[in-house]
Amino acid sequence: MLVGCATTTGAKLALTEEHRLAPCGAAPSCVSSDETGSVHGIEPLELGADPQATWAKLIAYLESDPSYTIEVQEPDYVRAVARTRVLRFVDDVEFHRRPEDGHIAMRSASRFGYFDWGKNRRRLEAVRQALIAAASPVDGP
Repeated sequence: MLVGCATTTGAKLALTEEHRLAPCGAAPSCVSSDETGSVHGIEPLELGADPQATWAKLIAYLESDPSYTIEVQEPDYVRAVARTRVLRFVDDVEFHRRPEDGHIAMRSASRFGYFDWGKNRRRLEAVRQALIAAASPVDGP
């Protein structure tokens, strides 16, 4: 088990020449909306009716969550480091806004280790749920 946690699996981060997120590779400790299949694939975030507002809510969420540290912030690309709460494992998280496609591509990958026990997928799904909740109108009395 410790060998699975100690192996380096980090990829070169940033967009590829094709303006896609870096491929995941063989390790199951990565999920990306630019990948297909059940191991690495995940649905992108929907931009909704107001793409600028959705992007702003994503940035605000990352800034408000102490487990994230934004390292790169560009008009259509964000890269952050996420640390797990207990063991402080470091994961790389990326978001790429694609208004022409109506979505935000996303990727989360463990920097070290082969297995992540589903943490990267759960992390991105938590981002999705936070954006859905932020977009929902609050019911008043």
